[in-house]
Amino acid sequence: QVQLVESGGGLVQAGASLRLSCAASGRSFSNWAMGWFRQAPGKEREFVATISWSGRSTDYADFVKGRFTISRAYAKNTVYLEMNSLKPEDTAVYYCAAAEYFSSRLVREYDYWGQGTQVTVSS
Repeated sequence: QVQLVESGGGLVQAGASLRLSCAASGRSFSNWAMGWFRQAPGKEREFVATISWSGRSTDYADFVKGRFTISRAYAKNTVYLEMNSLKPEDTAVYYCAAAEYFSSRLVREYDYWGQGTQVTVSS
């Protein structure tokens, strides 16, 4: 029902900014809560940020609060993750995910996932 494609990753230096995009297709896109997760090599996938289906509420992992912003543009069927003040420890594959109606910090609550986009932050 929902297909997700991430883009916008790349190689940047510490302190730089990137904006990740997640293009969504399928029916009733606005009824899906969206989340961003990341996974570094050899590490578990971890929660980054989520936005409710209405766009009125957001939640962030502690390690990105004040640096990352999640938003959605309904007309473009796109969810964004604006990342500022990037750190080497932010290096990971970033995944966009969709959950029916309710946002969550938990991987298991999400129904659809994109293929991921690599973000590499050098020192």
